[in-house]
Amino acid sequence: MNQNNLIKWDLDLIRRYDLSGPRYTSYPTAIQFDPELSAQDMVNTGQQTADQASPLSLYVHIPFCAHVCYYCACNKVITRNRKKAQPYLDTVYKEMEQLSKWYSDDRIVEQLHWGGGTPTFISNEQMIELMQKLRDNFNLLDDDSGDYSIEIDPREVDNEALKVLREIGFNRISFGVQDVELKVQEAVNRIQPVEQVAAVLAESRRLGFRSINMDLIYGLPHQTLESFNKTLDTIIGLDPDRLSVFNYAHMPDRFRSQKHINADDLPSPETKLAILETTIRKLMDAGYVYIGMDHFAKPDDELALAQQNGKLHRNFQGYTTHSDCDLVAMGVSAISQIGDVYYQNEHDMALYTAAVEDRADAIKRGVTLTRDDRIRRAVINQLICHFELNMGRIEQAQDINFREYFAAELAELEHFTEDGLIELTPGSIKVTPAGRLLIRRICMAFDAYIPKQQATRSFSRII
Repeated sequence: MNQNNLIKWDLDLIRRYDLSGPRYTSYPTAIQFDPELSAQDMVNTGQQTADQASPLSLYVHIPFCAHVCYYCACNKVITRNRKKAQPYLDTVYKEMEQLSKWYSDDRIVEQLHWGGGTPTFISNEQMIELMQKLRDNFNLLDDDSGDYSIEIDPREVDNEALKVLREIGFNRISFGVQDVELKVQEAVNRIQPVEQVAAVLAESRRLGFRSINMDLIYGLPHQTLESFNKTLDTIIGLDPDRLSVFNYAHMPDRFRSQKHINADDLPSPETKLAILETTIRKLMDAGYVYIGMDHFAKPDDELALAQQNGKLHRNFQGYTTHSDCDLVAMGVSAISQIGDVYYQNEHDMALYTAAVEDRADAIKRGVTLTRDDRIRRAVINQLICHFELNMGRIEQAQDINFREYFAAELAELEHFTEDGLIELTPGSIKVTPAGRLLIRRICMAFDAYIPKQQATRSFSRII
């Protein structure tokens, strides 16, 4: 089947429906997290509602970066003082011990991810120590069968560090490229020669990392359709297993580093749409599967296979194959998902450290899911991962009459049917090739928390 038949580019529909909206890495989304909820109550609910027989996913946030990338909206600490890392890691270890007491219960850790910031900011010895502490506190696999990944900066990692990462158990690696054009790199303060990227990629493959992901960003200053085409050709030539192609959202009032980017240098909305259309076409022509939103994978990649088999899931780290895992996250600003609870740690480093020192956890805000939340989460997850939904399966799993429960939502979906975004049958919802690019907007129809007919400033634009 020609993959390009799975996506239909309809500029009129895109312009009409390209509002702001959630990325649905969770439902309810983080905007519903309440700082007034009791941390102890959330932990208790998480323990009571978690499936103790299911595996765990662990996340460690390492916020340090030696250099600031002007586009970045992550929670980070810019410093060249490597001595700042150890006191932070010591705090994480204290939090880790508490989390282990709450949630470990000898549950197998199927998935592990270190993000940031730049996790490879810490030394090789510190990486070895951090992984050992995780093994001391949680039941990590030692046969290389887990999904153990780390984000790296090709400018910050050498062959010895890559060797250490592989030896301590990582088998997946992800790194940012963003754009290969020097003019763009200079404008965002991330100069990264292609040769450097290629060398890290080659060494990672030689060491046996089984999956390599690269991140690109469209909408950066000085990007043109022609220049981004060159970037795509270069990246396709490097042949990564997965690609994430993110939309740059220019919000300098929220993210201070973005003030360094001159808005006049950004591509126009029309150019951004043209770049996105070309990106999707080129990557699918090169053999990548369009997983959804910003993500692409080779046909034999686990993400593509999971989607094909109806097993794909979405959590705070994006698309994942581990739908049955509770997510235990540690570090500043990290978000956990345990049973029927989501909660986030303190966002400020000093507050995070003080909270862990004071009470061994740093929980700041969260949400406890209601039955309605769980039902809507199941619907949204099904649509955003698989572009179709079987009402009967939702009815069976959630003990509802779908058409009665979602009568108002189905009435709204009639408009989407008329516009060709979905096909609605008595027992199913199928997203059309024209609707796939607007899947976030379709999911918004089932979101009980946000206004449906207007944009909301709390979220980035859909495209």
